[in-house]
Amino acid sequence: MADNKSKGKLIDNQVFRFVLSAGAGFLVDVSAFYLFYHNLLTQHTYHILGLTVRNYTISLALSFFMGVLVNFLITRYMVFNESKSAPRKQFLRFVMVAIIGFFANLSVVKILIQACSFNPTVARISAALSLFFASFFIHKVFSFSLSLKRNHANGEHHKSGN
Repeated sequence: MADNKSKGKLIDNQVFRFVLSAGAGFLVDVSAFYLFYHNLLTQHTYHILGLTVRNYTISLALSFFMGVLVNFLITRYMVFNESKSAPRKQFLRFVMVAIIGFFANLSVVKILIQACSFNPTVARISAALSLFFASFFIHKVFSFSLSLKRNHANGEHHKSGN
């Protein structure tokens, strides 16, 4: 019985649920990155709108946004479901944060590949893990308009309708 209570407390933990949500998005992202990079985008560079773009950049863009969509849906319905913000507003904010996260990830990936000679898949995983905790707090406060503070007297979150 104590084991069930422990599992219940773990599932009730918002950070744990965010880890699961981000983990699902991460698996989609990394799997898609691997598929695009190793199987679908076989040329080293591509010419898009007059720009030369490396295959890992295109792979990252496609896989990242696939992961963002999965992450948003799970995060909205399982992690920050107490948010009173409109779903469209949540999604737009989530995507804005994701775009900033994309460029942060791209920068880390480029540094790890070009300066440190990392394997592109390992660089992608390392970049995602390095930016995880910032993502939780930014999404909680900005994307879903929830306070970081808890009301410890009754165990409820402060809710905002932003």
